[in-house]
Amino acid sequence: MARTKEFDPDTALRAALELFWERGYEATSMADLVAHLGVARASIYATFGSKRELYLRALDHYGEIVDPLLLRELAQPGPVLPSVRALVRRFAAEAAGPGGARGCFVVNTAVELAPHDQSAQQRVAASWDHLEAVLASALIRAQAQGELVPDRDPRALSRLLLVLMQGIRVVGKVPGGARRLPDAVTQALALLG
Repeated sequence: MARTKEFDPDTALRAALELFWERGYEATSMADLVAHLGVARASIYATFGSKRELYLRALDHYGEIVDPLLLRELAQPGPVLPSVRALVRRFAAEAAGPGGARGCFVVNTAVELAPHDQSAQQRVAASWDHLEAVLASALIRAQAQGELVPDRDPRALSRLLLVLMQGIRVVGKVPGGARRLPDAVTQALALLG
């Protein structure tokens, strides 16, 4: 007879995501995970595999939460550019706020794990591809609605905004970095017209 799990794997995954997001991959030990999740080491291994596999599952879960929100924000009917501007400004406000030092889980993964982990690289690339595609779609719609001048390239602008938004997350992690954000955001958004 199979034993039932003594914990909720979804709750444990969310808790692992929070811990990894706060500390990073390398600074989070298996002992830290056991203590934070309140789950025995053997149960973590049996359910999620290694620490690395748990981290990658947490990264996937993060994408399942964040990606649909971005799509929903930018797919609203009506004028598009106000939503794009609001999204970029929100990234800057979050980076400058009290949680800014925590950064973005995808950006943190890009910096810490992706340089030497192909699975992490693929997940980061997929996340950024998604964000770029959502931005490009919104900007193409803005151009079709006459909000974005015809000589602007929506795909190139989406790449610029992607790089800006991810850079905002990195700069916001450093004490004093937030002071650099307003000018950068203003200049980048001026390109939208």
